[in-house]
Amino acid sequence: MKETIQTAEILCVGTELLLGDIVNTNAAYLSRRLAELGICVYHQSVVGDSPERLTDALALALSRADLVITSGGLGPTYDDLTRETVAAAFGLPLELDGAVLEDIRTYFTRMGRVMTDNNSRQAMVPRGARVLKNDQGTAPGLIVTDETRSKTVVLLPGPPRELEPMFDTRVVPYLRERTDCVLFSLNVHIFGMGESTVESHLHDLMTEGKNPTVAPYCKAGEVRLRVTAQAENEEAAREMCQQALAHIMESEVGAHVYAVVPSSEGEATLEGVLIRELCHRGRTVATAESCTGGLIAKRLTDISGSSAAVKGGFVTYTNEMKTNLLGVSPDTLEKYTEYSEQVAAEMARGARLATGADIAVSTTGIAGPGGGTEDCPVGTVFIGISTEAGERTVRLNLSPQRSRDYVRTLAASHALSLARHALLAL
Repeated sequence: MKETIQTAEILCVGTELLLGDIVNTNAAYLSRRLAELGICVYHQSVVGDSPERLTDALALALSRADLVITSGGLGPTYDDLTRETVAAAFGLPLELDGAVLEDIRTYFTRMGRVMTDNNSRQAMVPRGARVLKNDQGTAPGLIVTDETRSKTVVLLPGPPRELEPMFDTRVVPYLRERTDCVLFSLNVHIFGMGESTVESHLHDLMTEGKNPTVAPYCKAGEVRLRVTAQAENEEAAREMCQQALAHIMESEVGAHVYAVVPSSEGEATLEGVLIRELCHRGRTVATAESCTGGLIAKRLTDISGSSAAVKGGFVTYTNEMKTNLLGVSPDTLEKYTEYSEQVAAEMARGARLATGADIAVSTTGIAGPGGGTEDCPVGTVFIGISTEAGERTVRLNLSPQRSRDYVRTLAASHALSLARHALLAL
């Protein structure tokens, strides 16, 4: 009977990763996929192309995990040493695999390229290893197992376009036979409530050691809860997550949840959710921006299919353009200044009427670093929302110590959130 794999470590190989020349997306991808299989990843490491350091890193990983997955170091050049290092760690000789060599030759022929002699290194396989065919490149993957120590190393090529399909089609079936549970996760996206407040409402759910677990992650203005359950099968784990989600939605946090997405489907965004709901309801939106400089329109039109929902947008940085393009009254500007709820309301109404959109959203304020006053310090932003029911405005008092980019990003996020709530109210 095969030993069950419960813990894994990811070891990414390549000096270019340490130098920052290449972003290490492999670790995130592998961690996510292993979690779906119910295999816990407690450590990730990156090591350069040094045989001594790679040997030490591999020994450490094998000392604390049932499974080690490496990426990189399987190429044909002198500094590709992962294959040799793993073979030495397991006390296995390298042997030329004729079938692998023929696959490499076939690949070069198909690509119309000449195979050089050093590519034959990639056909050297540790004795007894399982070969994983590479449909996207020349370096085969390998599975090397020491049954006496219950240790397994999976060697994968470094390029994500090779690693990901190889893992999905060839490694996942192997691992499924050696796991006795699965993990299922939901990403719960929250806007308008800080991490500490979320934690205070859900403290009982976040107690360490519980199943399912609830863990918070933050970015500007948002909190993401990752709800993860471990069970014998996905159906049971999914049901456990749904029970935890019901608890979250019944709390005060629930009013601030804008999306719930299985982690296997990635993460949601405010703009993505707004576009989807606009399309679902057959509604449209327009934008009128001053301090955000077109950022709201940019985020909306980043979403595929947004042309069905976005009517258009205006960037009116000067008072003259606010009047000429959006019909903002010069009297309003003179009486209240451009940084006011009155101007935000007229900007939104002007954009809605000019485009015929169902909803229009506007921003005006002081993103900094200069320009603030005692009554209107840096970080003050007014957001206007206009629908057929009329206009409403919100004043944001963002921190003057924050950067200009932070103020603009958070203002745009608030505008998108308010537009979504306005849509739901129509």
